[in-house]
Amino acid sequence: MYLRKVRITVCSIMIWVFLTPMVSYADTAIIKGDNVNIRNGPGTNYQTIGQAGTNDTFSIIQRQGEWIQVQLENDTGWIIETYLSIIENNEQSTVDTPPESITIPNDHTQIRNGPSTEYKIAYFAEKGSSFQVISVEGQWYEIQNKNIHGYVYKPLIDKVEVPSSSTFKNKTIVIDAGHGGRDVGAIGSSNIFEKDIAFLTAQELAQELTILGSDVRITRPRDEFVSLGSRVSFSNMVKTDVFISIHYNSVPELPEVTGIESYYYQEANNQLAASIQSELIKATDSKDRGTTHGDFLVLRQNLQASVLVELGFISNPEQESSLRTTIYQKELVSGIVNGLAKYFASK
Repeated sequence: MYLRKVRITVCSIMIWVFLTPMVSYADTAIIKGDNVNIRNGPGTNYQTIGQAGTNDTFSIIQRQGEWIQVQLENDTGWIIETYLSIIENNEQSTVDTPPESITIPNDHTQIRNGPSTEYKIAYFAEKGSSFQVISVEGQWYEIQNKNIHGYVYKPLIDKVEVPSSSTFKNKTIVIDAGHGGRDVGAIGSSNIFEKDIAFLTAQELAQELTILGSDVRITRPRDEFVSLGSRVSFSNMVKTDVFISIHYNSVPELPEVTGIESYYYQEANNQLAASIQSELIKATDSKDRGTTHGDFLVLRQNLQASVLVELGFISNPEQESSLRTTIYQKELVSGIVNGLAKYFASK
């Protein structure tokens, strides 16, 4: 917070009281994801000026709706609150007995020159690094080892939960890349085909779920036409835990339209769709178009838990450009995986 002396009248005070939104200031914001966009204004229509990663910390300047303005090293920026853990001023501890030592639980943990986010980051400590705790100052530990001396924010010592292989072990997941072959699907602003982007996402998702221990089945392993009936039959024949159909949207006459939405047919699958949708929005910072009942054959005739996701609008030039990048594809996959983890945990 920066204050300046100003000369004001009683009238101007009254105007300020009525026109300025009341905000609740917090001390520190901690990033809860990778590649989180930082924008130059409070909305997705503002320009991205940088990105932040898991456990990055910032001082909070103000709040506007669901957006938080934070202090950067040489500027300010805005981050949507979904990706932040906020530590309020009144959460500062008054009495603390520090541990003798700590082990860093997460990669790229920030170590600063002093006990505040106003100090510069001196080092990034890697997972498994051990430090002696010298002292405690508010929410900060002063730490050192033979190579590093600095301060670490206490909440960063808490381990970040990520989907474990045990969550996905013995789960059979059918991934359905929409369209294929002569059925190109929607056409993007640069004439890219939906079938190609959907196939790319399906391959990335299959790779990640396989690493986590799932038995992954793919309805079309190459660029070929597969009928909708065959896709459903394939899902019903195997002991499928979840069927995911991957698609992309297009409204050429409305190129500004953007966002992600998820569909279910049976009411029992609403929870599956909602879990995946919420985590996709967290991972990508996309517009949330919500979950909706969808009368699609691959859902209607599916006897297994099933969901159809529309992962963006390829008719939107900006979104199409993002969708073709490895970083954004990994964000989409991360959102789907985290949504599946939430769904399996609830079961």
